[in-house]
Amino acid sequence: MSQSKPKILLIYTGGTIGMVKDFKTGVLRAFDFKTLLEKIPELQLLDCNIDTVSFKEPIDSSNMNMEYWIQIAEIIELNYNEFDGFVVLHGSDTMSYTASALSFMLENLAKPVVFTGSQLPIGDLRTDAKENLITSIQVASLQTEGKPTIKEVCLYFEYKLYRANRTTKINAEHFQAFASLNYPDLAESGVHLKINNKFLFKPDLEKRLIVHKKLDENIALIKLFPGITNLVIESVFNTPNLKAVIIETYGAGNCTTEKWFIDILKKTISKGIYIINITQCSGGSVMMGHYETSNELKKIGVISGKDITTEAALGKLMYLLGQNISDKLFKITYEDSLRGEMT
Repeated sequence: MSQSKPKILLIYTGGTIGMVKDFKTGVLRAFDFKTLLEKIPELQLLDCNIDTVSFKEPIDSSNMNMEYWIQIAEIIELNYNEFDGFVVLHGSDTMSYTASALSFMLENLAKPVVFTGSQLPIGDLRTDAKENLITSIQVASLQTEGKPTIKEVCLYFEYKLYRANRTTKINAEHFQAFASLNYPDLAESGVHLKINNKFLFKPDLEKRLIVHKKLDENIALIKLFPGITNLVIESVFNTPNLKAVIIETYGAGNCTTEKWFIDILKKTISKGIYIINITQCSGGSVMMGHYETSNELKKIGVISGKDITTEAALGKLMYLLGQNISDKLFKITYEDSLRGEMT
């Protein structure tokens, strides 16, 4: 691009970061992002030009769904050629789900899309909002030889930049709310901003951005627990129009070997419904066949989610089902790393 300063688009969807407190009533209200530079004058010290766009009605991230994911993707698509980077302000509760889904929806992304938010509103005395916002914009504006340094969807929170589809929210109280247990941090903000270049995603820069807007929500998620009954499992698998189920198994992908359980899975797979095996553990990977308790799953055609997070597993599943690919290709593609989401 010919301009001297990088152009960053700030996209506000809702969440705590965009709230200010009315000090008379104590009530939180949405912040007008057009007055952003007045509220946070420090932003003027950044070597970039910032523009803003907001959802017409800011939403609580608990209400986030596929329609809003598409809306965010469309804003990026519409402004992709005009801006060098994007910062998405989002409520922290479902941020990992949205950011993971966007990583699959934005194929051949060659610019940064940085998700951030905060635990306290922007106007609070002890807020984490200012640091998260300022550093996210700084990260999005980083350039190497005139091109964006970061070329993927990431998430910045409390001094750390993560690959978005590797993150999980781990704490509702602390400022350090997120973790990436199976992949190193992309950057760390201290006295200096340290970028871990060797861990950055390296897309094919010859390919143009493709924005996928067809997602399929006919999926289910089951977390196994000792004592789970066949009635519970069957009720999920008998859901009308069901196309795929993610099962959170124990440890390295293990589950009960009782005949009723394996029979239900076999019957489900024979109907053309995909079953994905991911681990309940925050860190580590599914290794089907490593123990006897997962060997049967491998034999009957259960798909391995390897070390993917639950959030990324869901986003990837919705995205791939929307691609309408053959059963054989589906299994191969799901078990392959598309956006650096699995090792």
